[in-house]
Amino acid sequence: MLSVIIPVYDEAQALPDTLRALLQQPGDYEVIVVDGGSTDDTIAIAAAFPQVRVERAAKGRAVQMNAGARLARGDWLLFLHADTRLPERAFECIARAAEGTGCDAGAFRHRFTPGHWLLRCVSAGNNLRCRITRIFYGDQAMFVRAVVFREVGGFPEVPILEDVLLSERLRQRGRTVLLPQAITTDARRFMHFGILRSTLRALHILLCHKLGLPIRGRGFGEEIR
Repeated sequence: MLSVIIPVYDEAQALPDTLRALLQQPGDYEVIVVDGGSTDDTIAIAAAFPQVRVERAAKGRAVQMNAGARLARGDWLLFLHADTRLPERAFECIARAAEGTGCDAGAFRHRFTPGHWLLRCVSAGNNLRCRITRIFYGDQAMFVRAVVFREVGGFPEVPILEDVLLSERLRQRGRTVLLPQAITTDARRFMHFGILRSTLRALHILLCHKLGLPIRGRGFGEEIR
């Protein structure tokens, strides 16, 4: 079985469509929504789906995802953002990759919606980077064997770059893969701040991490829900 863990905070706008699309996926899986103290209708929306388990944790994406992972019953864990759609038959894709490559973890290719040409360029660059580095972002629906996730200590509970830090741990631990199928992520944060500004901010954060420099300000896009 596979466990899908969705960290949420004030995601009443994006969550309904994400859950409806997710629950159309075939396969043996559970869905755990972990709320970080939402002040809107997020919890009520998630609870309206009988197949969804709703839990609460302290606010913080890494904290919430780790909390969900501790409750998960699946052999595989998949971490899904509330504004991200999986490709068709996503869980079968993971199973085939695990059987064919023996991978311990991975993620999907990235694509934005709406498909502005600049956003297509951003996704293409990110997908190329992932193929080379095997360092994934959280909005690529990262997946990992539950036993391996626990062996590496889960997500570092930091305000930013928990996805990159976990990817680095997983890359050292075993084989990771970038699947050819693409998830789609809502481009609301990029569109709100501006595509160029958002891209430069993301690159700045990665460069600071690479050079060991402090990252000023909040994480990318956290101001918009």
